[in-house]
Amino acid sequence: MLRRKPTRLELKLDDIEEFEGVRKDLESRKKQREEAEVATGEEAAGIALGSEHKSREQIINDRIGYKPQPKAGVRAAHFGTFEF
Repeated sequence: MLRRKPTRLELKLDDIEEFEGVRKDLESRKKQREEAEVATGEEAAGIALGSEHKSREQIINDRIGYKPQPKAGVRAAHFGTFEF
């Protein structure tokens, strides 16, 4: 296998200006997203405190769409035979 010399990359003024523009654009988008999350977080906190209180587990289950359904007779099968 032949070894070649490393390619030299030159950084030009246009490249630096383009990088700065893209970076500022990404930072402004990030700030807007954070402000939107803070606003919705405050609204959600107000709704959660104002209406019904849910446990952390219930909130997570609602968020991921999990609706647990209890199994009938499971506890009776395990603990029904013990007497104190």
